[in-house]
This record gives sequence, structure tokens and C-alpha cells, in this order.
Amino acid sequence: MSVLSSVGGAWPVFVQGMVLGLGLIVAIGAQNAFVLRQGLRREHVGSVVAFCAVADAVLITAGVLGMAQALGNRPMLARGLALGGAAFLAVYGWRALQRARQANALDVTNTGQGLSRGAALAQAAAFTLLNPHVYLDTVLLVGSIGAQQPAPLQGWFAAGASSASLLWFSALGFGARWLAPWFARPRAWQVLDALIGVTMWVLSLLLVRHAIAGL
Repeated sequence: MSVLSSVGGAWPVFVQGMVLGLGLIVAIGAQNAFVLRQGLRREHVGSVVAFCAVADAVLITAGVLGMAQALGNRPMLARGLALGGAAFLAVYGWRALQRARQANALDVTNTGQGLSRGAALAQAAAFTLLNPHVYLDTVLLVGSIGAQQPAPLQGWFAAGASSASLLWFSALGFGARWLAPWFARPRAWQVLDALIGVTMWVLSLLLVRHAIAGL
């Protein structure tokens, strides 16, 4: 009975982590374009997808555990980070809604010379690890939000956020042939950005409520 109740309590936390992860990762960017391009070429897709997903999982887990340890018994710091994260998500959501008003598309062409596995992984590493926003999103933002969860549920939150990366990169890489036409339609991105904007605002309100409840 205790196991079932534990899993039941963990599920919403897992979903919250997944939704946050998807909201942050689903965007027009160099990393997504590279994964999609490799999928179109059917070139080292598994290796590229695995690297991107594992890199995100490591950064997310390090962020959640590191933030949890740093916060410790510092409720004021935890509350400040929660409010800071809420502000960030509110701004992120606003920007997503602004993008939804514009006609943008992910331009991917199946051209250029093939890459060796090492070269493909080197490019994946550059797009993933040399982007400062990756650390802001995974280590700081996701880490600080995950650290707000009770200790037994922090792993579930990190697993949810990590699974979002795995699902998204797998869809991009292995579903490239079917997804590329969809990503080339500006209207599809407008709808997606609108959904992301609303989702980020909802998460922001939840963080504010969490911070206020701790007063």
C-alpha cells in the first residue's frame, strides 16, 4: 500500500518535470536542427540522440541534486530561487507567445557531406555543451525547481525532465522523415509556441504559489 501511494505521489512530480523539460527544449535552434538533419541523412542517428539525451540527463540530475544540497536548510534561499524561477518562466512564456505571432520555421536541408561518427558526436557536443542557455535551463532552472520537491521525489522530477529530452530527440532523429514537413510549416510552430507559452505561465503560477505557501 505504501509503495502504491508513493508511486501515486511521484507521478505528478514526474509529469511536472517532463512538461517543464519539453517546454524548455522544444524550440527552433541549432541543436534541434542538427539532430533533425542527422535523422534526414540517417547518419549516426542513434549515437547523436543518445549523446544529447544523456548529456541533458546528467546536467539535469547534477542540477537537481546540487541545488538540493546547496539549499539544504535555507528556506529563504529556496523561496528566492522559486520566485526567480517563476519570473524566468513567466518571461520565457511571454517570449514563446511573442514567437507564436511570427511565422518561423525550422529550415533543414538534406545537403552537405556525410560525417564520421566522431565528427557527428563532436558537433552534437558543441551544440549541447557550448550553449550557455543549456546550463541556465538544466542546471539552474530545472535544478532549482526540482530541489523544491521533497527529497524522495527529486529523482522522479529529474527523471521526468530527462525523459522529455529523450522523447524529443528520439522523435527528431528517428522520425525525421515524417516530422520534417511539419516543422517546415510556420503555422505548426506558432501553435506549438502558444501552447508552450501558456504552459510556462501555469508552471510559473505554481512556483509562486509554492513560494507563498512557505511563508
